[in-house]
Amino acid sequence: MQNRRRFVYPFTALLGQEKMKKALLLNAVNPRLGGVLIRGEKGTAKSTAVRSMAALLPEVPVIAGCPYQCDPFQPGKLCINCKAKYNGELPPFIWRRVQVIDLPVSATEDRVVGSLDFEYAVKHGGRRFEPGLLARANRGVLYVDEVNLLDDHLVDLLLDAAALGVNFVEREGISYSHPAEFILVGTMNPEEGELRPQLIDRFGLCVQIEGETDPTMRVEIIKRREAFDQDPLGFLGKWSEEEEKVRQEIMTARHLLAEVTMTPELEELVTQICTEALVAGHRADLVMVACARTLAAFYGRKEVSESDLHEAAEYVLPHRTREPSPPLQEPEPPEPGEPDEPEETEDEQEQEQQQQQPPEMQENAQEEQDQSPQKAPPQGVPEIVFAVGEPFPVRRISYKVKGILRRGSGRRSRGQTATKSGRYVRSTRRWERQDLAFDATLRAAAPYQKRRRRDGVAVVIELDDLREKVREKRVGNFLLFVVDASGSMGAQQRMVEAKGAILSLLLDAYQKRDRVGMVAFRGEEAEVILPPTNSVERAQKLLEELPTGGRTPLSAGLMKSYEVARAHLYKDPDIRPLLIIISDGKANVSLGEERPLAEAIRAAEMIRDEERFKSLVVDVENSGFLSLGLAQQLAEAMGAEYYKLDDLKADRLVEAVHDVLEA
Repeated sequence: MQNRRRFVYPFTALLGQEKMKKALLLNAVNPRLGGVLIRGEKGTAKSTAVRSMAALLPEVPVIAGCPYQCDPFQPGKLCINCKAKYNGELPPFIWRRVQVIDLPVSATEDRVVGSLDFEYAVKHGGRRFEPGLLARANRGVLYVDEVNLLDDHLVDLLLDAAALGVNFVEREGISYSHPAEFILVGTMNPEEGELRPQLIDRFGLCVQIEGETDPTMRVEIIKRREAFDQDPLGFLGKWSEEEEKVRQEIMTARHLLAEVTMTPELEELVTQICTEALVAGHRADLVMVACARTLAAFYGRKEVSESDLHEAAEYVLPHRTREPSPPLQEPEPPEPGEPDEPEETEDEQEQEQQQQQPPEMQENAQEEQDQSPQKAPPQGVPEIVFAVGEPFPVRRISYKVKGILRRGSGRRSRGQTATKSGRYVRSTRRWERQDLAFDATLRAAAPYQKRRRRDGVAVVIELDDLREKVREKRVGNFLLFVVDASGSMGAQQRMVEAKGAILSLLLDAYQKRDRVGMVAFRGEEAEVILPPTNSVERAQKLLEELPTGGRTPLSAGLMKSYEVARAHLYKDPDIRPLLIIISDGKANVSLGEERPLAEAIRAAEMIRDEERFKSLVVDVENSGFLSLGLAQQLAEAMGAEYYKLDDLKADRLVEAVHDVLEA
């Protein structure tokens, strides 16, 4: 049967996405730029552009039979095997197209960097290195789709190898290194989570792309794709002249790059631009200089111009710029004749009257209110949307989960994983035929080889020798915010401060790639305004639009959060939700015939009895002599940590969250 050749869409036929195409070409000219990170939505030709760029590149000479694609004309960059085999002689070589190596998100560290060839060790009793994906990617393109979902330690390994051009392996009793010069291309959808700032900074260039909105352009994209699918050879022939032209531009720029110079005045301009962008460290300065030199070579010039620097800044700075937190919109001042605070409902007036009474009379008044029949909600009570208070920085939350097998990916916490992803930290004698620890198994079998000799086998392994790997990876958490949005939260700007507190924790969750959810209760019921998601931006938008007004169905809010947390546990039984209740603890609406406060206490006890739940109560009631302390009673019934809103401002809440998660 005739082998069918896989045709690649021509690079020059791609419409739009000019910045992405330019960034890929710059890395083709100068692979030491550090790769490119492409951020954008699905279906924007990211994968197509990467493969077509690789097909555009000229063929390269590689030593025949070398797994590292060594260059026969670069003796200083040969692998250990080629150096020993040819010893200065010109080895036999072949010409090969530049390869694109896909790195799947589920790849293990062994698969990426390589490991000991245990089949060879068992049969021959010797040690030999088995190359990984980094070896295959040498002198090619390493493509990582959804790089933000890749484990952090794997991203670190990729970026280190891309920066050094060498892959160093120290594991399982072997020490090995081999050339690993490749063009690193990572793509990601920001809606699915971000990379850590330290990892984003390691990518040389970054571009943000979006789908085409011009109808004419979209129609032309359809026509070109249909023409390619119907007649690939004819379509490639139509664009072959343009492809060859760009190919020659790349080759010319590569030869010219070493001759490009930059004046001291432009070097000072680089530092000025990077300083004004508030970048961290000096990597941005170095990459900008390299990018500007590459741009000059690409345009056929031997000297960098100021325009090259400004264009380089568009690729180098967007993912490195550290801007101060933008000031959030302050509440608009009331118009003349309007009150500064929302109009109080009859229920709120009763509560303020209670606060003006001595403490012993307050308790009696609250008891009478709980025993009285439930009032119908007042008609025409306005709903007010309060601004979000100013967020404040929170301390890093970090805890180690002991004895729990984790399967998710995340940033904040470190726990054991039952899958083959994650860092191999130690071995165990538990053998479940899942993830064999070859090194530990060989060490366990080594002392008994003299009495286990068998013909044709160098190492004899028995069942008692088998060891399994224990892996560890960073995992995320599920933070469920339960927000009191009743009318009482409008008094004394409580909702403004509460929203600022929630936003602060949302920003922290955004950095740690936690899943978040939000339940709000007001009026007669509670509703899930944000199902569990990784999109903290969506959570912030809903928080800004959350209205305040009506009565306080506290028990409905607690029961709804209980249902959401249990449903999330069914989907991911390894993650223990943390319920963060933000309220003043007052309740005046029941789900049934029971008194509102008593019903809320019973719901709190139900949450306490669920061992897989963790909870924390933030009391937004202003401290004072006449404080009712209802939120503290709620925390005691729930078995939750209790903090006042002022404590949250002092960063103590984050310490409490740390303690709750670690308990």
